[in-house]
Amino acid sequence: MSGVDVAIVAYRGWDLTRSCLEHLRRQTLPHSVVVCDNGCDQDTSRRLAQEYPEVRVVRMARNMPYAVACNAAVAAGGAELVVMMNNDVDARPDFLEHLCAPFAGRPRLGSVAALLLRPGEREIDSAGLVADRTLAGFPRLHGLPVSAARGAAGEKLALTGPAGAAAAFRRVAWLQAGGLDEAIFAYLEDLDLALRLRTAGWETSLALDAVAVHVGSATLGHRSAEQRRKIGHARAYLLRRYGVLRSRTAPRALATEAIVVAGDALFARDLRALAGRLEGWRTAAGRPALESPSAGIDRHIGFLGSLRMRRGIYLVPARANS
Repeated sequence: MSGVDVAIVAYRGWDLTRSCLEHLRRQTLPHSVVVCDNGCDQDTSRRLAQEYPEVRVVRMARNMPYAVACNAAVAAGGAELVVMMNNDVDARPDFLEHLCAPFAGRPRLGSVAALLLRPGEREIDSAGLVADRTLAGFPRLHGLPVSAARGAAGEKLALTGPAGAAAAFRRVAWLQAGGLDEAIFAYLEDLDLALRLRTAGWETSLALDAVAVHVGSATLGHRSAEQRRKIGHARAYLLRRYGVLRSRTAPRALATEAIVVAGDALFARDLRALAGRLEGWRTAAGRPALESPSAGIDRHIGFLGSLRMRRGIYLVPARANS
């Protein structure tokens, strides 16, 4: 392939950014790195210039939505392949090589997912994303032992697209889809991009040998009030944009959201999840409707299964360094 750009957004956590860049320096595949200093308060741009002069820096005057910052980092490069990576990801030395290899000889392959592990490397963080019929997205194989990735490799598990913590895209596919939706401040922007790419006819794949460790929740904090509000905002925004509540799955979607919001209010003793959903619904007002893809939807995820998967993602104990 004719070049690889790695686009990283840094906001907080210089130690995480440094660790991410140190792991990228050891990659076996040549690449360039663009870091968006997203209104950091830790003198990130100066540190990057001193310690990583090979890195191109895009600087935001103030903290912007993740999608805005990531799109700016991607636009600063020009390589055929784009790797979107969070600054809390530590990649194995052959990560980029394995992540980008599937694109060769497959012109309709638009994206590739990585195998992301939790700290300690005993459990899977994600093996891409999967969406149910209500377009609720879940990290595939989340929480399962690493051995489950190999065991599932030959199964026909639905794959909607890659998880945004570390994902590769063909630049032409990224541009055709319009990149990340900048109306989403944080969370689910990777699912939305995956859905739009599948609707446009782009294929996706999983590179099981592309392995990295994802700390997770390193910016807003696991289960913080701000995180729960932003997740709710993104969920309602997508429900409205994709017309889920006008479809046959509307009763299930409404029931699921009611249970999730009630459960969140019970555990957190606030209404941040509800407030976020109301904000997201208003944000989507008047925006063009989006088509739901026919490919990449796991229709075997039932109502109870969906609830169990959400519980497994959001109610697990906070991780170290989160």
